[in-house]
Amino acid sequence: MLPPQRRDWTSFHARLHQRLRRSPWLLPAQGSILMAVSGGQDSVAMARLLLDLQPKWHWRLAIAHGNHRWHPREDQAAAQVQQLAAQWQLPFWLFTAASPPQGEGAARAWRYGQLGQIAQAEGFEIVVTGHTASDRAETLLYNLARGSGLDGLAALGWKRPLVAADPTIQLVRPLLALTRAETGRFAIEPGASPVARPN
Repeated sequence: MLPPQRRDWTSFHARLHQRLRRSPWLLPAQGSILMAVSGGQDSVAMARLLLDLQPKWHWRLAIAHGNHRWHPREDQAAAQVQQLAAQWQLPFWLFTAASPPQGEGAARAWRYGQLGQIAQAEGFEIVVTGHTASDRAETLLYNLARGSGLDGLAALGWKRPLVAADPTIQLVRPLLALTRAETGRFAIEPGASPVARPN
């Protein structure tokens, strides 16, 4: 899903900008950020927001996309994300599984491993994903249902090392204060909730 080019500074931009000003350790100014973009509304909204905020924070941005080879339509998603990166003039990396991962857990481990390799090779300090408050709530409920107790309360935190073997590369989820419904509104409404752009 490719949202239209933004012209307005929206309430979504303002909320993320203020979050980052209150918590600059999340995405430090002038940081090198690799954006994991699946092509779904959450990750595309994240990429658009960070691209729009880039002039204020002076980040180095790039996009990476993983093709699990689970469905033929994943090739189309990869092409769409590559098109998005070209439209936004951002570096792009595509990684494709040699064989489809068996289950979500294996897919996540493979995906994070590949993102970590790209980050190490290309000098990115931070990998960001488009997880939202909706994902956090779903993960919490799933963990509690499995009986993980208090561990479930820590589900999907804002920041952690991407790969245990290399704590210098951080995984950050900058959209945890937004819901999936809100990223959907951002994706389809170019002028959603315009507010004053800060200096």
